[in-house]
Amino acid sequence: MSTNTTKDTATTTASAQRTPLWRGLTLAGGLATVASTLLAWTYTDEFPGDLTYYFSPAGLQALTLVAGLLTTLLALASYDVKGLRWLAPAGTTRALRASALGGFATTWFTVIAITVDLGGLVNLEPGGFVAALASALPAVTAFLLPDDTRTPKRPQRLAPWMEILLIVAAFAIALHAITYGVGIDDEESEVFIGYLITAGFTIAALSRAGLISRLSALTGNYRTATAAAAFAAAAAFPFTQSDDQYLQLGVNILIFATVALGLNVVVGLAGLLDLGYVAFLGVGAYTAALVSGSTASTFDIQFPFWAAVLTGALAALVFGVVIGAPTLRLRGDYLAIVTLGFGEIFRIAVGNLDGDSGPNLTNGPNGIPNIPDLVIFGYDFGESHTIGGFELGSFANYYLLMLLFTILVVLVFSRAGNSRIGRAWVAIREDETAATAMGINGFRLKLIAFALGATLAGVAGTVWAHVSYTVVPEQYVFTGPVAPNSAFLLAAVILGGMGTIGGPLLGAALLFLIPEKLTFLADYQLLAFGLALILLMRFRPEGLIANRRQQLEYHETDQLDVPENGLPEGTVSVTKAEA
Repeated sequence: MSTNTTKDTATTTASAQRTPLWRGLTLAGGLATVASTLLAWTYTDEFPGDLTYYFSPAGLQALTLVAGLLTTLLALASYDVKGLRWLAPAGTTRALRASALGGFATTWFTVIAITVDLGGLVNLEPGGFVAALASALPAVTAFLLPDDTRTPKRPQRLAPWMEILLIVAAFAIALHAITYGVGIDDEESEVFIGYLITAGFTIAALSRAGLISRLSALTGNYRTATAAAAFAAAAAFPFTQSDDQYLQLGVNILIFATVALGLNVVVGLAGLLDLGYVAFLGVGAYTAALVSGSTASTFDIQFPFWAAVLTGALAALVFGVVIGAPTLRLRGDYLAIVTLGFGEIFRIAVGNLDGDSGPNLTNGPNGIPNIPDLVIFGYDFGESHTIGGFELGSFANYYLLMLLFTILVVLVFSRAGNSRIGRAWVAIREDETAATAMGINGFRLKLIAFALGATLAGVAGTVWAHVSYTVVPEQYVFTGPVAPNSAFLLAAVILGGMGTIGGPLLGAALLFLIPEKLTFLADYQLLAFGLALILLMRFRPEGLIANRRQQLEYHETDQLDVPENGLPEGTVSVTKAEA
């Protein structure tokens, strides 16, 4: 027994003696990775991003540069360098591993892509080989470092204006990162894949370092300033784009994210599996098209926009109540089948209301085209306007309008989720039988959730009709290669995180942006959805943004005279969050 103890002690001592070597090699690898981006990686400009210049990182080189800089900074923080201690409050080793893997994955993906696209290793300049070796060094040595994960200490409070400035800086960096990704040309799929790799590993590194948790705590202290900063960052997006294609992409993301957030009321809060939710979007869109003065409308009327929005929302509300009242007594798979049937009935019905198979209401499969642009207080959304020296086109106008609707839906979701009704929804979702035994009227509350979700989808549908200028039955299917569809919306909610505000917004953005940028995935969209959901359920079942009710919360026991749990004063205990 003593022999084994001696061997363990010797092994620990030898490992501790080698730790400075591994830490030094990791730092050297990060610096070498940064330096390699200043070299040319290929001699031809046929590869996306033009990696032929010296001292001018571009395309995938810039992404490797970001990963290399983060690895270098984390490696310096592991030396407890003054001024960098804030970078890793939860420890540096796990963060170093993620950032080093990000640089390695991005660099080797680039080298392999150059070899495959251009036809052999001969197309690589020496800088490409240097980058491959340099990025591999920290990816190996970081895993030889001992784990130094620790409980983050309570940060020193700064002046309120400085903490608010940190929140603003975080949103500014996020806006720049999102703008960079959206602005990648559709033909540069290799660059966008590298962007996804770098962004994923960078977020993982910052999370493991404890920075994201610390930022989350900071934003919780300044909710008003955080909301204002988030709105300002989102509103600044049209002013950073000069191509209408990217602005149109932003409008579509906001529309589908808003609809996904409405579905989150039904699925995430109340726990009702709705497979025909896109039909409520169609109800709002068709209603707005009929009353907005389209030349193809069978109604010779033109409501002002506010009236068209209210009409579309009211029509979706009525459909939600009519469909929900007789069906919400069902549960689980039976409810899913009924809602799926409603979605298909809606699509088939509007395709047959052409005057031959049924009343002449929706022009059948031809839909309702020529929907006029919105005009609000004399502001024509279809024309370009100059604001503050920036020219805003039609898609920029609709983007800002849809941003206001998104904020409205977020407020409704937030207030509803935190209300007594919202807590009752959560109780029904967790165990309807137990909730009913406690006196909760499950049917009535489920009907309210169904009606509220339908109303929010109808509101988004009114804007969607004017943005797309036409509505046709093929837009509102259960699944298909083109969004929106019910499977897309449900996947966005599950991927982002059920029961959260940011989850559906992030999920819809990713699921809409990735197929737009990676055009070669168009024929494999459903396969990609399936693989993404399988991996998500395996490694992060709570979604990309987890619901706080389902997480473990860290409760600080500050200045306890006699700790009941036997912990020293100022330590952090982990308890289960209340459901």
